Amino acid sequence: MPERILVCVAWPYANYLLHVGQAAGAYLPADVFARYQRLVGHDVVMVSGSDSHGTPITVSAEREGVAPQAIVDRYHPRIVETWERLGISFDLYTTTLTENHYRTTQEVFLRLLEHGLLERGTQDQLYDPEADRFLPDRYVEGTCPICGYTEARGDQCDNCGSTLDATDLINPRSRMSGATPVVRQSEHYFLKLTTLQGRLQEWVGKQAHWRRNVLNLTLGWLSEGLKDRAITRDISWGVPVPVEGYESKRIYVWFDAVIGYLSATREWAARTGQPEAWRAYWEDPATRSYYFIGKDNIPFHTIIWPGMLMGYGGLNLPYDVPANQYVNFAAGQKQSKSKGTGTWVLDLLESYAPDTVRFYLTTIMPEAHDSEFREEELVRANNDVLIGTWGNLANRVMAMIHRNFEGRVPETTELSPESTAVLAEAQAAFATVGSEYGACHFRAALHEALRLAQSANRYLDERAPWKTVKTDRAHAAETLATALNVINALKVLLHPVIPFSTRQLHQDLAQEDGLLDQGWAYRPVAPGTVLPPARPLYAKIEAAPNEAAAS
Repeated sequence: MPERILVCVAWPYANYLLHVGQAAGAYLPADVFARYQRLVGHDVVMVSGSDSHGTPITVSAEREGVAPQAIVDRYHPRIVETWERLGISFDLYTTTLTENHYRTTQEVFLRLLEHGLLERGTQDQLYDPEADRFLPDRYVEGTCPICGYTEARGDQCDNCGSTLDATDLINPRSRMSGATPVVRQSEHYFLKLTTLQGRLQEWVGKQAHWRRNVLNLTLGWLSEGLKDRAITRDISWGVPVPVEGYESKRIYVWFDAVIGYLSATREWAARTGQPEAWRAYWEDPATRSYYFIGKDNIPFHTIIWPGMLMGYGGLNLPYDVPANQYVNFAAGQKQSKSKGTGTWVLDLLESYAPDTVRFYLTTIMPEAHDSEFREEELVRANNDVLIGTWGNLANRVMAMIHRNFEGRVPETTELSPESTAVLAEAQAAFATVGSEYGACHFRAALHEALRLAQSANRYLDERAPWKTVKTDRAHAAETLATALNVINALKVLLHPVIPFSTRQLHQDLAQEDGLLDQGWAYRPVAPGTVLPPARPLYAKIEAAPNEAAAS
């Protein structure tokens, strides 16, 4: 029975290019998951968009002396280009600047206000006496009071992952003028998380399927006791506060960004000509929603957003939040857009095929621990595994069928025990690999699929059809037909990770229907099928560009 699944993916700030840490941490995992669920036959919608209101955008704009809109207009198209070239299959990728998003955000605000979960209060804020203005959190840097990191931002510490208030920082400094800010009070609306503490604690306690790091961090927040959190700021860029007297303030970015999941689903429904279709993904309790994010955003998706949904009423809470850790580079240094450090995805795609990038990033997905990006390891993964274990298997089997059987899939009669065993392994892999994909264990899913490829290689080497075709043509026909059917299975098992090459292989196996139509199931290639001339699936990489330059 098809299930309905909503895949929500973190909204990147539209202020810079995207680095491989973001791709491997949130966007590629979400895409692999969505592609798998579509193959299974489930009803999947995957949404996200460019966060266009964040203070990183206004910081960039003020640094350049341009309007924030100019920064968004520059980088949003590059982000869209990144997803298209990397093969991230969004059903909708939008922005927080749409009329629909403004309307949805203000609607949520007013509903929470009506339900008594927003209240006015005063807050100590940092004020730059030289710039003569209040400083949004990201306009302030200083020393983290938790770990002592000297470049913590006013909203969070990238070193230890703690969520902060700007007034928590030790030795704060304004990013605008370098001045030491002073504390002044300002009136704002606060989300009453203290009121929601009990309901959130009860709900989180039932999420035994969450990743351990996600659950532990969330429980840690709850055990410390939640605090009411300001959701407006003294800024001019953002969603207007729909309350009289707040014309000079805006709804703060962390509040409006998570609402983007809801507004984007509504926009998707409207664009498909079914304006009410979004309701099934948000109001039907049978729908499962997954939120793919980095570890720095865990509390926003396991506490604050669920609290907002509880307060709104009638909308589904997250089913799973498979947050990843960080991808590091250069001896453990964190990839960071805000610091302009990292390996940019578009640069990588200038040098390597998208499936090569996707394959390598899947092997280093930081699902349980931080991982490290190394370009030389990408080259090795392409040459030794993607080609050596998988690509060569497909190419040499099809080449032998062309060379010895006129490109027709050979007829077989009775199968040997070896052939029966490897085909049984291929059929069983759909359950094994599928369970890993479904549990968001993408590295394990890839590992299990490659185990089948290794078995197929061993089977082929032991039966040596390039030799037996000269002495026992029926033996060679059985071997090649069996190996081709395993390859057809592997095409499906690997498709969520490497969709470009598996689509090509689907065509080269002369399958008339689409790959999605084949579904998540073993299906043999019909005997007598005429295969078109085989094309190489991947190209060997001689050396990483930085290695070649050094040699």
